Amino acid sequence: MAAQKRTLDGDSSSTQKTKKFKSSKQPEDAEPAPTVSHLTIDEVDFPRGGGTNFTPLEVKTIRAEAIKEANDELFNESESATKTAKKSKRKSEAASSSKNSTQKGEHAVRIEHLNYKKMSIGMKIFGQIISIQPLALIVSLPNQLLGHVPITNISPQLTSLLERMDIDEDEEEESANEAESHSKVPELSELFHPGQYIRATVTAIHASGSTDVTGLGKSRDDTIRTSRRIELSLSPQHVNNGLQKSDLKAGYTLSASVSSIEDHGYILDLGVLDISGFLTFKDVKSNNSSKLRVGQLLDATVSSISKNGRTCNVVIDPETFGSSALTEISNVSSVLPGSLVQTLITAAHPSGLNLQVLGFFDGTVDEFHLPRKMSEKNHKVGKKVKARVLYYLPSTPPKLALSLNEHVVGLTDFKIKLNSSDESVSMAEAYPVGSLVDDVKILRVEAERGLTVQLDSGVQGFVHISHISDDHLPSLSNSGSWKIGSLHRARVLGYYSFDGLLQLSLKPSVLGQKFLQVADIPVGEIIKGTIKKVGDSGMFISLSGNVDGVVWPNHFADIKLKNPAKRFKVGATIKCRVLVVDPERNRVSLTAKKSLIDSNLPPITTFEEAKVGVLAHGVVFKVLPKALMVEFYNGIKAVVPIKEVSEEPVDNLASLYSPGNVVKVRIVTLKPEDKTIICSIRKSGTGYKSFNNDISGIDTGNIVEGEVVEIHKENVVLSLRPSNVRALISINNLANHRNLSPAQLKVVLKVDDKLEDLVVVSRNKETNFVIVANKPKAKPSLAKSIISIDTAEIGQLVGGRVIRHTGYGVLIKLPLRIGGVLHPTDVSDDFGSATAFAAVDSILKAAIVSVDRDKKQLTLSTRRSRMNPDKAATIVDREITEISDLHTGATVRGFIKSITDHGLFVTVGRNIDARIQIRELFDDFVKDWKPKFELHQLVKGRILSADIDTKKVEMTLRSGDLSKPVAFTLSNLSIGQQVEGVVKKIEEYGLFIQLDNSKLSGLCHKSELSDNKDADIAVALRGFRENDRVKAFVVGIKDKRISLSLKPSLFSERDLDPVNDEDSLEAHELMDVDDVVGATVESSDDEVADEEESDNEEGVIQADVEVKPQLQQSSLMSKISSSPLKLSSNFQWFGNTTGVDADPSSESEEEAEEAAAKKKKRTKEIEQDLTAQMHSKAPESNADFERLLLGSPNSSYLWIQYMSFQLQLAEIEKAREIGRRALDKISFREEAEKLNVWIALLNLENAYGTDETLEKISKDAARANDSKTVHLRLASIFDQSDKFKKAEEQYKRTCKKFGLSSKVWTLFAEHYLQRGEIEESRKLLHRALQSLDKRKHLKTISRFAQLEYKLGEPERGKTLFEGIVDSHPKRWDMWSVYMDMEAGQSDIQSLRSLFDRALQLKMTSHKAKSFFKKWLELEKRLGDEEGADLVKQKAVEWTQKSNSS
Repeated sequence: MAAQKRTLDGDSSSTQKTKKFKSSKQPEDAEPAPTVSHLTIDEVDFPRGGGTNFTPLEVKTIRAEAIKEANDELFNESESATKTAKKSKRKSEAASSSKNSTQKGEHAVRIEHLNYKKMSIGMKIFGQIISIQPLALIVSLPNQLLGHVPITNISPQLTSLLERMDIDEDEEEESANEAESHSKVPELSELFHPGQYIRATVTAIHASGSTDVTGLGKSRDDTIRTSRRIELSLSPQHVNNGLQKSDLKAGYTLSASVSSIEDHGYILDLGVLDISGFLTFKDVKSNNSSKLRVGQLLDATVSSISKNGRTCNVVIDPETFGSSALTEISNVSSVLPGSLVQTLITAAHPSGLNLQVLGFFDGTVDEFHLPRKMSEKNHKVGKKVKARVLYYLPSTPPKLALSLNEHVVGLTDFKIKLNSSDESVSMAEAYPVGSLVDDVKILRVEAERGLTVQLDSGVQGFVHISHISDDHLPSLSNSGSWKIGSLHRARVLGYYSFDGLLQLSLKPSVLGQKFLQVADIPVGEIIKGTIKKVGDSGMFISLSGNVDGVVWPNHFADIKLKNPAKRFKVGATIKCRVLVVDPERNRVSLTAKKSLIDSNLPPITTFEEAKVGVLAHGVVFKVLPKALMVEFYNGIKAVVPIKEVSEEPVDNLASLYSPGNVVKVRIVTLKPEDKTIICSIRKSGTGYKSFNNDISGIDTGNIVEGEVVEIHKENVVLSLRPSNVRALISINNLANHRNLSPAQLKVVLKVDDKLEDLVVVSRNKETNFVIVANKPKAKPSLAKSIISIDTAEIGQLVGGRVIRHTGYGVLIKLPLRIGGVLHPTDVSDDFGSATAFAAVDSILKAAIVSVDRDKKQLTLSTRRSRMNPDKAATIVDREITEISDLHTGATVRGFIKSITDHGLFVTVGRNIDARIQIRELFDDFVKDWKPKFELHQLVKGRILSADIDTKKVEMTLRSGDLSKPVAFTLSNLSIGQQVEGVVKKIEEYGLFIQLDNSKLSGLCHKSELSDNKDADIAVALRGFRENDRVKAFVVGIKDKRISLSLKPSLFSERDLDPVNDEDSLEAHELMDVDDVVGATVESSDDEVADEEESDNEEGVIQADVEVKPQLQQSSLMSKISSSPLKLSSNFQWFGNTTGVDADPSSESEEEAEEAAAKKKKRTKEIEQDLTAQMHSKAPESNADFERLLLGSPNSSYLWIQYMSFQLQLAEIEKAREIGRRALDKISFREEAEKLNVWIALLNLENAYGTDETLEKISKDAARANDSKTVHLRLASIFDQSDKFKKAEEQYKRTCKKFGLSSKVWTLFAEHYLQRGEIEESRKLLHRALQSLDKRKHLKTISRFAQLEYKLGEPERGKTLFEGIVDSHPKRWDMWSVYMDMEAGQSDIQSLRSLFDRALQLKMTSHKAKSFFKKWLELEKRLGDEEGADLVKQKAVEWTQKSNSS
């Protein structure tokens, strides 16, 4: 049966006549229940099979009661049982009557709250947008529920645009511009706004805790997470489902989406079959709406239907939409959520109202949607009210939920009127999230849901059961702590915008939280948290409740941590400073850098807080070639130009700073137009002076005065008085005004000096400073003179003006275009009493020394001895005109003319310059010598040489003996010249000889050794040893190569006499090479005797000592490439002999007899009793050593000397045997003595043995001694013998075998650093820390840091020490070592900072005393008196503070 269309007239009432349906249980006089819908399409009047309109539960109840009554009557129960049955029957009848009665007061529909269990897919519901995410809308639903609308559920047109986003760009370019603009996918924020009411359909219900939700990523916001459960759709096809074409009457409201844009308006998709909507451009424009986008959702009101019934004209006026009420429907699907309907109040309950909607349907209004201003007159039973449909449950019969709330009925935002003013504000403005509210009164208690409360202002709120107590509450009761009317303290968690309620919490843990949300955390505040997770990507810290923060890796510490998990433990408490707060992303960035946490400087969190002159700490986040990028708090960034980094020029910023470094800066410039901040590091010190930026009171030409603030290379910074404006004056201008050179001015000028009579030259308004100069002096005029170049005579006095300075003196302008030159050495008879270069523009009177008429130039002198020759004058510095005036050893003074890389050139006379080489500058070695000298400086020295021919003068500033010959160069040599030198290298083709007193060396070819062509040249070559002194003859000089000859025929007899060098420890005799080649050793029968049996043949022993090394070494020298072992200072390689006696076969018999007589005479001189000297004389033979060893068999010193003695004789095998004898003879208790012998054997094999013999000895040594010591000694031996590859391999083996020893790793690192392999050394530290026990880590890092200071980069060492003192602040020994290393860098400022940091820590008075004592010593050595006084003051303050506490 089709439903009838009924119109709700004004006089209709609840007694309206309707069609009655027969029922076996319904009384005859009862009116039909309105819950039975007369408009449902599928309803039948007479259901088959005895159908009923009762619900299954009602049928079951009635059946049970009937059976019970029958049983009671059948068994004739007692009277009491009968009464009970009658009572039960009456109850059943009453229940049945209440179910079907339509009388006032008896008709009651149960008022229920909506929850997730009652919601079903397809259910239509009214909601309000509270948040717009990039891919979803967050919607507030009735009864404190939340849902979300994915971007794909907005409209079919918008979904289609999203699917077409991947179309090729070329195809998009081909389309029309207009079509392109409309086909572009709009943002959700362009289509919707928070607070907008929407009609939606439930499309999905997810389980609690679901995270895989379309459009919603992982979010920490509670509102977004809660909204995941309900997925909604706004598509007109879903929302308007079931709507009939006949329902579209004028005034009907519905949702529509823009389908396309036509010439005169928009085609709309209504979601209704066989009809589409149309919206004119005029109507859009009249509502001040912007151009609509395809896919946009609209709230439309039907204005008319076209004649053909296929087009529905609509308007989008918000007022029309909000006020249009539904008066006529065709079925229940026509009642859309959000529709305004006319209702009649049928019953009132404590939990809400029962309404009759449109005369057909039952409706309910729960307590949350009752009017805020409810009155008995307007809202009593029988009154008609307008309500807005919220949702209806698809039950039979349907039941609608409605709202009488003023803001829902009027489609406006819920506002709160404060008591203090009539202005209405939103809930968020009146009660921000996190605010605490006192005296919250409980209005209602719902056992399973929570509490409804009211605030003093009248605003209501809801407390969910999970937020009432920290303990789990399964249900609530009206008694106890939560009884109605009790007052409590609550905290605002959020808002239920649709219901107009505050979301509150009574949990003590929530009330005690310091921060409830990210926005509550102030930037720059120091807070404590608990470490939740530590990883390479960051460290996550729990701050308060659900509020977490993150520390990025570059903010773990002041230095980069390689293993942060070792320093930070999960669950530990950590102190941080808030760096950035981003409420939109719900993120808090923290820093754990100690320098930022301990900083006392105010944090800069906004651009407005940045003021010029403010000091602040920032973090370098990027290093550019010409600037540093620094970040303050809350993402505020600044720039530090390279010129503001340091007072000294900086070439490479990356070498000084790296991202993550904390720097102290001062803001110097602000640019509000682009919010640029320019800072300075060099001006961040305590000595910085702030200036007045207002220069409007100073004009160009003003005469001002000022004080010196800073002295730079070319300018001086002044502070003008009294305006305190910054000013600049040129160094040259100031120097000229004072008749000084710029260098002299810098010495004289001091900070805080006052300068007067300054003229303002220009002003710079952009940078707020002025440029000043000295007030020019009146130039003195010269008296007219009759002098000319033709009349000028030597000795004549003339006057002139200094016009400029040159390298050779001062240029003076004389009348008649005559120029004069005043040389620095002609200024005065005493160089120390006058200025070498007179000031420009000064007037001088001088005497003419010489006249050059061709150049029209005079040479002048202002010496008193020249200007007044008749008067006696004291001449301290004599006048030097020629080189011949100089002689070796003479003391002279002069002015430095130039400073080169190789030394100085000093002007000692007119056009006479002397050279001072670097080695002649100081008595001791000075590495950085250039800063100790400057141009035109007066120096005093002595003449080393003066060559008239070459016009070269050598000079020295040293105070030593000048008898030592002057070094000569290649130009001093000539062919035929005899020279002396030392054999430096012996090759198969000849000798290389280093010439004395020079850096030159020459080659004596083997053909130039002997005049005898038949001589054995190889034997002759082997007769020479390195460091032998020889005389040579220069036979050729070509291409800087010197050819020498040792042929005896080139030397005279005098040249061949022995050379006695008293200054040398070794005395050698120059021998004829032919004699060496053909020499035969004479030996008597006594000499053949055994040396150990004869103690009286001292002369023979000496002869053996001298001759045998030469002869025996000659046969082995070609096999031995390394030098012998080093001997002690009191041991000599060879005996103190005077020469070798030889008998050349070419000499005559007479010469032989003379030689024999000389030998006999010499032997007699030697043969004397020397036994008394045995104890004090060094051993010179095998017998001597054996004798000494008998008395001291455990002396490794003697054994090693004995081995060295054999090596001098090239007796390598004997040396080995002596070493093995030593190991057998030395007592087993003398482990150190044995170790010395083993080390000597290792040296021996390294120098003269093979790899196999060395390996064998090293293994034996390792077994007999401490293995680690032997391994390290062997590596050291390789290092000393320049076998670096072998040394590296040995260190690697040692580290592998003894990886638990810190010493092994540090020695290996030292090996790398000495070779310059810094990176390899640094890699060792990581490997060492992995291998070593944790207790050795600190010691190892400290040693590596010390090595960096000594051999590597001090800055790297400083970084390592900073890590140590940061992680172990109480290790005072580490602080002390750190300070010692910094003291070696002579950086007193760094030391002061270090001592300040250490003394801020808690320590004993004894330790503090030692630190202050060390600080005071360093201040006296490296600092100044002011620093020393400051240390004393700090010590007193520390003591007072310690005593008071």
